[in-house]
Amino acid sequence: TEEVELTRSTAAGAREIGLSYKAAWDALDAMTNLFGQPLIEARAGGKRGGKTELTPAGLKVIDAYHRLEADIAKTLHALEPSLAETGINTSQLLTGFLMQTSARNSLRGTIANIAGDDLAAEVALQINNEITVYALLTAESVKRLGLVPGREAIALIKAPFVIIAPGTEEMAGSAHNCLAGTIARCHMGEVMSEVVVDIGDGRTIAATISTQSAKRLGLRDGMPVQAIFDAAHVLIAVV
Repeated sequence: TEEVELTRSTAAGAREIGLSYKAAWDALDAMTNLFGQPLIEARAGGKRGGKTELTPAGLKVIDAYHRLEADIAKTLHALEPSLAETGINTSQLLTGFLMQTSARNSLRGTIANIAGDDLAAEVALQINNEITVYALLTAESVKRLGLVPGREAIALIKAPFVIIAPGTEEMAGSAHNCLAGTIARCHMGEVMSEVVVDIGDGRTIAATISTQSAKRLGLRDGMPVQAIFDAAHVLIAVV
Protein backbone atom coordinates (compact mmCIF):
# COMPACT_ATOMS: atom_id res chain seq x y z
CA THR A 1 0.00 0.00 0.00
CA GLU A 2 2.85 2.41 0.74
CA GLU A 3 4.33 2.04 -2.76
CA VAL A 4 0.88 2.61 -4.26
CA GLU A 5 0.70 5.92 -2.41
CA LEU A 6 4.17 6.96 -3.55
CA THR A 7 3.70 6.04 -7.21
CA ARG A 8 -0.06 6.72 -7.49
CA SER A 9 -0.25 3.45 -9.43
CA THR A 10 -0.85 -0.18 -8.50
CA ALA A 11 1.27 -1.41 -11.42
CA ALA A 12 4.17 0.94 -10.66
CA GLY A 13 3.99 0.20 -6.94
CA ALA A 14 4.10 -3.52 -7.66
CA ARG A 15 7.21 -3.10 -9.83
CA GLU A 16 8.96 -1.14 -7.07
CA ILE A 17 8.74 -4.09 -4.67
CA GLY A 18 9.16 -6.85 -7.25
CA LEU A 19 5.57 -8.09 -7.37
CA SER A 20 3.46 -8.90 -10.40
CA TYR A 21 0.38 -6.76 -11.03
CA LYS A 22 -1.86 -9.72 -10.14
CA ALA A 23 0.05 -10.45 -6.91
CA ALA A 24 -0.25 -6.82 -5.88
CA TRP A 25 -4.02 -6.80 -6.39
CA ASP A 26 -4.33 -10.13 -4.53
CA ALA A 27 -2.46 -8.63 -1.57
CA LEU A 28 -4.55 -5.46 -1.62
CA ASP A 29 -7.77 -7.51 -1.77
CA ALA A 30 -6.64 -9.58 1.22
CA MET A 31 -5.82 -6.46 3.24
CA THR A 32 -9.16 -4.86 2.40
CA ASN A 33 -10.98 -8.01 3.51
CA LEU A 34 -9.03 -8.20 6.76
CA PHE A 35 -9.42 -4.50 7.67
CA GLY A 36 -13.07 -4.48 6.63
CA GLN A 37 -12.89 -1.35 4.45
CA PRO A 38 -11.15 -0.19 1.26
CA LEU A 39 -7.54 0.94 1.71
CA ILE A 40 -7.08 2.16 -1.87
CA GLU A 41 -9.22 4.02 -4.38
CA ALA A 42 -8.76 3.65 -8.13
CA ARG A 43 -9.82 6.60 -10.25
CA ALA A 44 -10.35 6.58 -13.98
CA GLY A 45 -8.23 9.09 -15.87
CA GLY A 46 -8.20 10.87 -19.15
CA LYS A 47 -5.44 10.86 -21.75
CA ARG A 48 -2.77 10.28 -19.09
CA GLY A 49 -4.58 7.31 -17.64
CA GLY A 50 -6.05 6.67 -14.21
CA LYS A 51 -4.41 6.73 -10.82
CA THR A 52 -4.64 4.84 -7.58
CA GLU A 53 -4.59 6.57 -4.20
CA LEU A 54 -4.84 5.45 -0.61
CA THR A 55 -8.04 6.15 1.26
CA PRO A 56 -7.82 7.99 4.62
CA ALA A 57 -8.04 4.56 6.28
CA GLY A 58 -5.17 3.31 4.12
CA LEU A 59 -2.96 6.23 5.14
CA LYS A 60 -3.69 5.59 8.83
CA VAL A 61 -2.92 1.88 8.41
CA ILE A 62 0.53 2.70 6.99
CA ASP A 63 1.25 5.11 9.85
CA ALA A 64 0.08 2.56 12.42
CA TYR A 65 2.17 -0.16 10.76
CA HIS A 66 5.40 1.87 11.04
CA ARG A 67 4.68 2.71 14.67
CA LEU A 68 3.90 -0.93 15.43
CA GLU A 69 7.04 -2.07 13.59
CA ALA A 70 9.18 0.23 15.72
CA ASP A 71 7.52 -0.87 18.96
CA ILE A 72 7.91 -4.57 18.08
CA ALA A 73 11.60 -4.07 17.32
CA LYS A 74 12.14 -2.43 20.73
CA THR A 75 10.20 -5.18 22.51
CA LEU A 76 12.09 -8.00 20.80
CA HIS A 77 15.42 -6.37 21.60
CA ALA A 78 14.42 -6.13 25.26
CA LEU A 79 13.44 -9.83 25.30
CA GLU A 80 16.74 -11.11 23.91
CA PRO A 81 18.53 -11.45 27.31
CA SER A 82 15.68 -13.49 28.81
CA LEU A 83 15.73 -15.90 25.84
CA ALA A 84 19.50 -16.31 25.79
CA GLU A 85 19.59 -19.78 27.38
CA THR A 86 16.35 -21.18 25.99
CA GLY A 87 17.49 -21.95 22.44
CA ILE A 88 14.69 -19.72 21.14
CA ASN A 89 15.54 -16.54 19.27
CA THR A 90 13.32 -13.53 18.79
CA SER A 91 12.73 -14.40 15.13
CA GLN A 92 11.29 -17.80 16.11
CA LEU A 93 9.20 -16.13 18.79
CA LEU A 94 7.67 -13.69 16.33
CA THR A 95 6.96 -16.43 13.77
CA GLY A 96 5.22 -18.53 16.39
CA PHE A 97 2.92 -15.67 17.35
CA LEU A 98 2.22 -14.38 13.83
CA MET A 99 1.54 -17.52 11.85
CA GLN A 100 0.33 -17.03 8.28
CA THR A 101 -2.21 -19.15 6.40
CA SER A 102 -2.35 -20.56 2.90
CA ALA A 103 -6.08 -19.91 2.57
CA ARG A 104 -6.72 -17.50 -0.33
CA ASN A 105 -9.79 -15.90 1.23
CA SER A 106 -10.00 -14.20 4.62
CA LEU A 107 -13.02 -12.25 5.82
CA ARG A 108 -13.08 -10.48 9.17
CA GLY A 109 -16.33 -10.19 11.08
CA THR A 110 -18.11 -10.55 14.40
CA ILE A 111 -19.68 -13.75 15.66
CA ALA A 112 -23.43 -13.23 15.57
CA ASN A 113 -24.63 -16.65 16.73
CA ILE A 114 -23.47 -20.15 17.68
CA ALA A 115 -25.92 -23.02 17.42
CA GLY A 116 -25.09 -26.65 18.06
CA ASP A 117 -24.84 -29.57 20.43
CA ASP A 118 -22.14 -31.49 22.29
CA LEU A 119 -20.48 -32.61 19.03
CA ALA A 120 -20.75 -29.81 16.45
CA ALA A 121 -21.73 -26.19 16.12
CA GLU A 122 -22.67 -23.79 13.34
CA VAL A 123 -20.97 -20.45 13.80
CA ALA A 124 -22.51 -17.41 12.08
CA LEU A 125 -19.89 -14.75 11.39
CA GLN A 126 -21.41 -11.41 10.42
CA ILE A 127 -19.07 -9.72 7.95
CA ASN A 128 -21.28 -6.65 7.51
CA ASN A 129 -24.99 -5.80 7.45
CA GLU A 130 -25.46 -7.72 4.19
CA ILE A 131 -23.06 -10.67 4.50
CA THR A 132 -22.99 -13.51 7.01
CA VAL A 133 -20.64 -16.46 6.60
CA TYR A 134 -21.44 -19.78 8.24
CA ALA A 135 -18.84 -22.25 9.49
CA LEU A 136 -19.38 -25.79 10.76
CA LEU A 137 -16.98 -26.55 13.61
CA THR A 138 -16.61 -29.19 16.26
CA ALA A 139 -17.84 -28.24 19.71
CA GLU A 140 -14.28 -28.75 20.95
CA SER A 141 -12.95 -26.17 18.46
CA VAL A 142 -15.56 -23.64 19.59
CA LYS A 143 -14.50 -24.15 23.18
CA ARG A 144 -10.75 -24.14 22.46
CA LEU A 145 -10.92 -20.92 20.44
CA GLY A 146 -13.14 -19.25 23.03
CA LEU A 147 -15.79 -18.41 20.47
CA VAL A 148 -18.75 -16.44 21.79
CA PRO A 149 -21.25 -14.04 20.18
CA GLY A 150 -19.76 -10.58 19.87
CA ARG A 151 -16.16 -11.74 19.47
CA GLU A 152 -14.22 -10.74 16.37
CA ALA A 153 -12.97 -13.57 14.20
CA ILE A 154 -11.73 -14.29 10.69
CA ALA A 155 -13.27 -16.75 8.22
CA LEU A 156 -10.71 -18.56 6.04
CA ILE A 157 -11.82 -20.25 2.81
CA LYS A 158 -9.52 -21.92 0.31
CA ALA A 159 -10.19 -20.81 -3.27
CA PRO A 160 -10.70 -24.36 -4.69
CA PHE A 161 -13.65 -24.80 -2.29
CA VAL A 162 -15.54 -21.85 -3.83
CA ILE A 163 -18.00 -22.63 -6.65
CA ILE A 164 -19.01 -19.93 -9.14
CA ALA A 165 -22.58 -19.87 -10.49
CA PRO A 166 -23.80 -17.22 -12.97
CA GLY A 167 -26.75 -15.01 -12.05
CA THR A 168 -28.04 -13.29 -8.94
CA GLU A 169 -30.65 -15.77 -7.76
CA GLU A 170 -29.49 -17.70 -4.71
CA MET A 171 -28.81 -21.33 -5.57
CA ALA A 172 -30.63 -24.05 -3.68
CA GLY A 173 -28.51 -26.85 -2.29
CA SER A 174 -26.60 -28.12 0.71
CA ALA A 175 -23.99 -25.32 0.65
CA HIS A 176 -24.97 -22.83 3.35
CA ASN A 177 -22.93 -19.92 2.01
CA CYS A 178 -24.06 -18.20 -1.18
CA LEU A 179 -22.64 -14.71 -1.69
CA ALA A 180 -23.88 -12.54 -4.55
CA GLY A 181 -21.51 -10.26 -6.41
CA THR A 182 -19.92 -9.36 -9.71
CA ILE A 183 -16.69 -10.61 -11.24
CA ALA A 184 -13.94 -8.07 -10.56
CA ARG A 185 -11.20 -10.01 -12.33
CA CYS A 186 -11.01 -13.31 -14.18
CA HIS A 187 -7.52 -14.68 -14.84
CA MET A 188 -7.74 -17.61 -17.26
CA GLY A 189 -4.79 -19.96 -17.43
CA GLU A 190 -4.25 -22.88 -19.73
CA VAL A 191 -5.76 -25.37 -17.27
CA MET A 192 -7.02 -23.46 -14.23
CA SER A 193 -8.55 -20.01 -13.77
CA GLU A 194 -8.89 -17.66 -10.81
CA VAL A 195 -12.14 -15.73 -10.50
CA VAL A 196 -12.21 -12.78 -8.08
CA VAL A 197 -15.74 -11.78 -7.11
CA ASP A 198 -16.59 -8.35 -5.69
CA ILE A 199 -19.14 -9.06 -2.95
CA GLY A 200 -19.63 -5.43 -2.00
CA ASP A 201 -18.37 -3.06 0.67
CA GLY A 202 -14.85 -3.34 -0.75
CA ARG A 203 -14.63 -7.08 -0.07
CA THR A 204 -13.80 -9.86 -2.51
CA ILE A 205 -13.75 -13.63 -2.59
CA ALA A 206 -11.62 -15.69 -4.99
CA ALA A 207 -12.39 -19.06 -6.57
CA THR A 208 -10.09 -21.42 -8.44
CA ILE A 209 -11.93 -23.36 -11.14
CA SER A 210 -10.98 -25.13 -14.35
CA THR A 211 -10.57 -22.92 -17.39
CA GLN A 212 -12.90 -25.27 -19.23
CA SER A 213 -15.64 -24.49 -16.68
CA ALA A 214 -14.91 -20.77 -16.82
CA LYS A 215 -15.29 -20.73 -20.59
CA ARG A 216 -18.39 -22.92 -20.49
CA LEU A 217 -20.03 -20.52 -18.04
CA GLY A 218 -18.96 -17.53 -20.14
CA LEU A 219 -17.34 -15.82 -17.15
CA ARG A 220 -16.18 -12.26 -17.76
CA ASP A 221 -15.42 -9.08 -15.82
CA GLY A 222 -18.54 -7.34 -14.51
CA MET A 223 -20.72 -10.45 -14.78
CA PRO A 224 -23.16 -11.04 -11.86
CA VAL A 225 -22.44 -14.34 -10.13
CA GLN A 226 -22.84 -16.29 -6.90
CA ALA A 227 -19.84 -17.47 -4.87
CA ILE A 228 -20.92 -20.70 -3.16
CA PHE A 229 -19.08 -22.72 -0.51
CA ASP A 230 -20.01 -25.23 2.15
CA ALA A 231 -19.95 -24.31 5.84
CA ALA A 232 -17.71 -27.33 6.49
CA HIS A 233 -15.04 -25.73 4.27
CA VAL A 234 -14.83 -22.55 6.37
CA LEU A 235 -12.11 -22.27 9.00
CA ILE A 236 -12.37 -19.78 11.86
CA ALA A 237 -9.31 -17.95 13.22
CA VAL A 238 -9.08 -15.62 16.21
CA VAL A 239 -6.33 -13.28 17.32
